[in-house]
Amino acid sequence: MFIGHFAPAMVAATHPRAPGLGTLFVAGQLLDFGFFGLALAGIEKFRITPGITEMVPLDLYDMPYTHSLLGSAIWAAAFALLIWLFTRNRTGALIGGGVVLSHWFLDLLVHAPDLTLAGSPPKMGFALWNHPMIEMPLELAITFGALAFFVSRTRSIAPSSKFVLVLLAILLAVFQAVNWFAPEPEAATTGMMITALIAFSVASVAAFLVGKTRMLKQV
Repeated sequence: MFIGHFAPAMVAATHPRAPGLGTLFVAGQLLDFGFFGLALAGIEKFRITPGITEMVPLDLYDMPYTHSLLGSAIWAAAFALLIWLFTRNRTGALIGGGVVLSHWFLDLLVHAPDLTLAGSPPKMGFALWNHPMIEMPLELAITFGALAFFVSRTRSIAPSSKFVLVLLAILLAVFQAVNWFAPEPEAATTGMMITALIAFSVASVAAFLVGKTRMLKQV
């Protein structure tokens, strides 16, 4: 799951007390921001194992701090607390934390068994990465369905709104295409990790711009 993690952010952004879309995009990928950051520091680990799943060669064998359910909940609580400290918006904080936590449950659908409850076995994952004819349309449907839902409940407030909205859609499509169809990496390199962090950041910046050019429709 890659761009599918942004789907809860786009749905959540239609709540009148929600944080901005850019903030929620960060929330949707916060666990992977954390994972690749910790991997760069050598704290969490993964390797490239061709064939471990049909779609993704990542052997995510050591990620207790970001991709255990307990670890995910701690990240979610910390993000919610950060939102509350800056905004005193309790509802927005809960929404942001919920988007962070959604990451673990979406990963549960697609990962090979490598997710844990608290960092130790049993390891869980329904492995839809072994079923591309299910996973690929599912990820596209939830992502672009969520984007359509967001657009249907917001209206433009700036001339650049359509441009940045189309830009966001194109970026999501391109990032996912690269994720699916680019040559498999030969090793878990620093460059690969930094590239992933840049992709998450670029998508979040685009979402921030979309959020600044649209507002919720009045009911």
